[in-house]
Amino acid sequence: MVVIGMPSSRMATALLFACLLLMFLYSTYIFAPSYHPTLPTRPPSAQSPTHPTHVVPTPQHTEKPKADDSPTPWQKKADAIISEAKSLIADPIQPPYKSKFYELGQRTKKAREWVKFLDNAPKSENTRPLLETVESAIASFFPFIQHSPKNPDSKTPFSDLRSSIVPGSRGFVIPTGKGTMRYATHLIGALQDILYCNMTIQIVYAGDEDLPPEDREKLLARFKGLQFLDVLSVVDDKTLKLVEGGWAIKAFAALYAPFEEVLLSDADSVFVQVPESLFLDPLYEQTGALLFHDRLLWQHAFAERHEWWRSQIHEPSAALNKSLVWTEDYAEEGDSGVVVVDKSRLDVLMGLLHVAWQNTYDVREEVSYKITYGDKETWWFGLELSGASYAFEKHYGSMVGWLKDKVNDSIERICSFVIGHVDVRDDLIWYNGGLLKNKKVDPKEFGLPTHTVVDGTWEKGGDRTQMSCMVGHNVKPLNMDMQWILNSSITLAQELDQHFGFLES
Repeated sequence: MVVIGMPSSRMATALLFACLLLMFLYSTYIFAPSYHPTLPTRPPSAQSPTHPTHVVPTPQHTEKPKADDSPTPWQKKADAIISEAKSLIADPIQPPYKSKFYELGQRTKKAREWVKFLDNAPKSENTRPLLETVESAIASFFPFIQHSPKNPDSKTPFSDLRSSIVPGSRGFVIPTGKGTMRYATHLIGALQDILYCNMTIQIVYAGDEDLPPEDREKLLARFKGLQFLDVLSVVDDKTLKLVEGGWAIKAFAALYAPFEEVLLSDADSVFVQVPESLFLDPLYEQTGALLFHDRLLWQHAFAERHEWWRSQIHEPSAALNKSLVWTEDYAEEGDSGVVVVDKSRLDVLMGLLHVAWQNTYDVREEVSYKITYGDKETWWFGLELSGASYAFEKHYGSMVGWLKDKVNDSIERICSFVIGHVDVRDDLIWYNGGLLKNKKVDPKEFGLPTHTVVDGTWEKGGDRTQMSCMVGHNVKPLNMDMQWILNSSITLAQELDQHFGFLES
């Protein structure tokens, strides 16, 4: 058996030294840089001699990029509009007005485009500077929209007007004062009790002097759902003088009535069909403005009038080029006894501003009521000059009345004191002048017409006491429904005369 003895102390010391040497070599290998790389440090020259070196990460770009300060395309266009509008504000329309109708029409067209641009502005844009400038421009074109008693300090009078219109609404609007109240009761009674008209009926008047409170109370007591609008509560009358303006109130009634679609009617209009049918007329649906023709009379008789029209209308519309007054030099174009407009159409609404301007005091006294008769021609003229769409009824004013002195077997003569208007089927729908046979001659005699004729030749009475006639082929008797409506309307009118005491002396 081999016995291994304990090592001597010298051997033990040698083994221990060898172990320590191996451990040192091993530890040095493990912690070599190839296994534990250090982060790079700054160059020695950049290091502080008194502070220990520390790791500094590469700096990152933390600032937000600067916003692009260049204007958007919308802002560029807005700036151009502001510049143009300010130049027009600095050069207002001033008297004499006779040569300024075209210029105002051009400004109205510009303003319409500005308003459309504002209406379509992106929500991200700041529209206030443009809005304020456009409002100032429109107010300079049409000063009467400023200083409304309802909001005299408003800086946005046109926007106020637009916001006063009730979307989707329709109204039958009758401008009337105490002088025409009798005929208004005849019309309202027929609308409500005979034709069963569903539209709201609104009476427009110019202050208590025009239609006193006691008269309004009587009307309210007799007719259900009647509304009233004192036009002096919405417009500043200083430049208008509507109390003494007669026909002038009509344009402002159409403009400021709260209805989106307005059927404006004289107090002495007579309807033989439900008036709502006018809103279904294809011409109205296409254009948003339906007008009615006057009688086709007095060819080549009003040279000054035609010269003036042509001096102001530089590019006649398709609607105007259909006009026999424009193309063949007849005297009078419009019968404004009924006007139908859709104010939701911006071109029509702004065209009404031009119409109303023509009926302001200074303009009507200098031009509108001097060259033409009353407000009749201001409607189509304002819409035409403003570039608004509009249409006239197909026929010129027709005759509704009574058979007189037959010309021959194929040509007949119909006579009366009124002018008739027909629908798309050439059936009578309304006529002007009232239910009386001739209100200028006899306040008690009613007239029940029997026949109509369209597109005939007019024979004008010498004065208002003499009938006018139309001679033609297209004579039609009123149908049974129309006869019943008119007969019932006359009976009701007689009852209303007694109820209101109109004929008491």
